[in-house]
Amino acid sequence: MRVVFAGTPEFAAVALRALLDAGFTVPLVLTQPDRPAGRGMQLQASAVKQVAVAHGIEVLQPLSLRMDAKDPQRAAEAKAAHERLQATAYDVMVVAAYGLILPRSTLDIKPCINIHGSILPRWRGAAPIHRAIEAGDAETGVTIMEMEEGLDTGPMLLIERIAIGDTDTTGSLHDKLAALGGRMIVEALQKMAQGQLEAVPQPEDGVTYAAKIGKEEAKLDWTLPAVELARKVRAFNPFPGAHGQAGATTIKIWNAQPADGHGQPGQVLQADAQGIVVACGTGALRVTELQKPGSKRLAAGEFLKGFSFDGLAFV
Repeated sequence: MRVVFAGTPEFAAVALRALLDAGFTVPLVLTQPDRPAGRGMQLQASAVKQVAVAHGIEVLQPLSLRMDAKDPQRAAEAKAAHERLQATAYDVMVVAAYGLILPRSTLDIKPCINIHGSILPRWRGAAPIHRAIEAGDAETGVTIMEMEEGLDTGPMLLIERIAIGDTDTTGSLHDKLAALGGRMIVEALQKMAQGQLEAVPQPEDGVTYAAKIGKEEAKLDWTLPAVELARKVRAFNPFPGAHGQAGATTIKIWNAQPADGHGQPGQVLQADAQGIVVACGTGALRVTELQKPGSKRLAAGEFLKGFSFDGLAFV
């Protein structure tokens, strides 16, 4: 089976490696254009492009796949990509966290299958891992689905569930789901080749949308209950990183758990090696890993050697 692959970040790169390791032929990869990254803001290839280049696979990086785009450059790149897809001999396109909308003209060339990091129809959209943790879901998983023009609305082909642990962050859960997605897409294509893959429509009930994470969401609102803030800390780790303002210093908060205590929201109730306990709307939050601007992440005890909360509260 010949597979065209479309994806961009590490979540997708894991799946591409799994397909190559399983012996699938990948004649063409689509990924987003190189972006500036790092302190020097040098152009950096996506994780998927790096895998493709290492395996000698042709890579296309159009700004858009919409041939009717208003911008002439985008429309021209989309047309060229569409023509290259039509000229490529392949059986199926696999899409994982690509970041570009696939128009009907692309979907109609060959079957398109998506690896989605949630149990559909819950958490359709851009940030299903973050939102599942933030909402306090007990479980999540991966859905392999047929693609159609709607946002993650296509029929489901395979589903597997995993529990969300009390200490899972978006980073740790991402890695679990990426590995699961890689294994499942190999299984799905093997079943497809044997005519054993059955498409099941998504339920109409239980639809939720995982909106893209905005940096402004990462500022903690201390009037919220501690249990909600603890989930936000885990959901925003590693990006965009939850934070609070103590005096003139913006402090990133990487690890925190609900704790006993009460006071005015944002009031620092305790600060020692066991953590900085901050009063919330309900209960308190024990912060155990913090970071000042320009510094590195530190456990609470180490952080307090270079910072004092005397007279300060979080706002």
